Formats: sequence, C-alpha cells, structure tokens
Amino acid sequence: MNFHGKTCLAEVKEMILRIQTEVNTILNEDPLGFYVHGSLTMGGFNPDKSDMDLLVVTKKAISIEMKRKLAAFFLNCSNSPYPIEISFMNQDQLKVWQHPCPFDFHYSEFWRERYEHDLLMGTYEFINGNSNTDPDLAAHITILHNRGICMAGKPIPEAFPIVPRSDYLSSILGDFQDCLDRIEEDPIYCMLNMIRVFWYLEEGVISSKEEACRWWLSTLPKEFSSTVHKVIDCYTSEKTDHEFEKDELLLFRNYVATNVQKLLS
Repeated sequence: MNFHGKTCLAEVKEMILRIQTEVNTILNEDPLGFYVHGSLTMGGFNPDKSDMDLLVVTKKAISIEMKRKLAAFFLNCSNSPYPIEISFMNQDQLKVWQHPCPFDFHYSEFWRERYEHDLLMGTYEFINGNSNTDPDLAAHITILHNRGICMAGKPIPEAFPIVPRSDYLSSILGDFQDCLDRIEEDPIYCMLNMIRVFWYLEEGVISSKEEACRWWLSTLPKEFSSTVHKVIDCYTSEKTDHEFEKDELLLFRNYVATNVQKLLS
C-alpha cells in the first residue's frame, strides 16, 4: 500500500484492510476491485478531519439484504476513529459511462441517521432496491484515475471508464456553487474546494486541498494570503480558534467566483 502524505498512520491502513475483508464476507465473493482515492492518496489526510474515501466494484448488483448488512457494518465502523465515504458500483453500471453515474450502495456520515432508522424500525425507505445516481462519482472516478490506489482486483483503467472533462466539470461545479452560497456557514471546507476548482480551471491540475492552497500562496494576489494561511492552519491542524470576518470571506468568494466565471466563458 503506497499511501502518500505526512500523516498516514498504521491504524489507517489496518482499518482499510479490515473494511476490505468484511466487505468480501458480506458480499460472499471477492469484488472486482477495491480502491482508495481522495486525501489518503494525495497527501492531505488529516486524522482529525478527513474522510477515508473508498470505491468498490462488484461483479453483480447488490441485494437488499446485503445492503442492510453493509449499512450495519459501516454504521459501526465509520467514525471509529475515521469517517468513511464509500460507494459500490457493479460492472454493468460502469460498462457505458453515464452522468450522473449509477451506484448500488453508498455510505457516508450524512446517511447515518437514515440508515439507523431503517435498520431499527425494519423499514426500507433508504435501504432498498431503488436505482440511484450520484453526480459526485464523476469527480471521484476522475481523481481515482489520476491519483488513486487499487487495493485489490482489476487495475483502475480496466475497472473504470474515463470520465469526460465536461462531466468532471459538472460534478465539481455543483459543489463549487454550493460553496459560494455556504462560505459563511462553513468557511474552511468551502474555501478549500473553491481553490481546487480554480486551479483545475486555470491549469488543469487535479489536486488535494492542501496542494491547491500552496499553489494559491505561490501564485495569486498577496492580499488573500493571510486568509489562505488561516485556512491551511485550520485544515492541517486541530486549530479551531481562527475567525473569519464576513467582509474577508465575501472578498475571497467574489474574487474566485469572478475568475472562475472568466475561465468558463
């Protein structure tokens, strides 16, 4: 396992292997592939704040009963100690690329209460046989092709189609738009993602959040340096004492939004 970054604990690697083993047991087969992407593979994993980002490709569709077992496992495993974001796709869903991409099962902390309710009450409101799609998968799969790790199974180029640039852009711009609206509510997350989108549009670079901030500091106007330094400080450490003024956030947002719009037009 060739993970990158300053902080890649043995505990992280052990947790990934445990997830892989349990997933194989629940599915009652070896999946076609088990993959890691995101901050773990790009050098920006912060044990106090980062998700573990995983993708699984299966040979066939996952049954409802298997989904319920997966939900129970991830409810128990996620946040012990790291939050998990994982999506399961079967090989038929990936044969011909479509955006948003279909998937069989997804877990992240956003779904915790819904899955807990379904399992506790014996209902099927969220864990069922419905077909779902996720526009974020265009970004996840693009990052996987560029900076991902295959833990087991088919190599990444054989398991996943190439995502058209237009679909990758559609995926990251959806999040970018949300960040424009929510920057005061969640300044660290929003500014990190806005800078990544800006760099991609400017130079075509697929980067970690920290890499994008370092690029900004070396390239872009110094008037924003103190703001970006605070963002990096909060993201890479346990510090939460930095405060952002409303005018500071809006000035940053307007600068990035204006330049992104120019790059898109």
